[in-house]
Amino acid sequence: MPDIAPESPSSSSPAGGVAAVDRALTIAIALARAESPLSLADLARATGMYKSTLLRLLASLERSGLVVHRTDRLYALGPLAFLFGRSFDITHGLKQSIQPVLEWLVGRGTESPSFHVRHGDDTRLCLFRVDSSHSTLDRVSPGMVLPLYKGAAGKVLRTFAQGLPAAGNAPLVYTSFGERDPLCGAVAAPVFGPSGILMGALSLSGPLERFSELAVQRMSTLIAIAAERATQSLGGQWPQPAGDAGVAAAAGLASVG
Repeated sequence: MPDIAPESPSSSSPAGGVAAVDRALTIAIALARAESPLSLADLARATGMYKSTLLRLLASLERSGLVVHRTDRLYALGPLAFLFGRSFDITHGLKQSIQPVLEWLVGRGTESPSFHVRHGDDTRLCLFRVDSSHSTLDRVSPGMVLPLYKGAAGKVLRTFAQGLPAAGNAPLVYTSFGERDPLCGAVAAPVFGPSGILMGALSLSGPLERFSELAVQRMSTLIAIAAERATQSLGGQWPQPAGDAGVAAAAGLASVG
């Protein structure tokens, strides 16, 4: 990756200050997207910055608590990142609306449910996850960053990026089979908030061997019911397909891409 041009000598100017903030946020995003702590060399590759620039910015981020420098000399997000996440959750009221439907789905014997939001141009973030009661599970956990262009949840986030479509005939349940992981399948549906804004994607995922046609039909109906409940809890309105008043029609499948 090409290196970012070093700061100009007038880094104390407003423009230089903005550039420094942008670089600091780039570091934080790189750490957030990583599945494990990163070394200085890792950060240099991920951000395209000189190590000298990184060290200077990391020192500021450490003082704020956004980044911690571990005893093994690796860098990771610090306690301030946790406070940001908790504040986001409290502000948007997501967990109190999403967590109950995740547990409801597990109680119906489904695959493991999770809730995803868009995270940049090419990725999505798993915010919540509840493991199913099955003995074998797929590997997804809260905080994990996943591809936006692979998987059922990614399809939902892309399809409804602009919110609830004016037409009520758009498919509401999407599937994927072996896209992100060749051994996993998923079923997903959108969750809307006030004014039809997309809040995220509710997903059921697990080993592909358990995604038979009958199982997919059952999970599609359940994920639509759960998404409707979450939408209503968040103050949104669940779309009813033209010519059908039931949720079952809302579970019409779409497997694209």
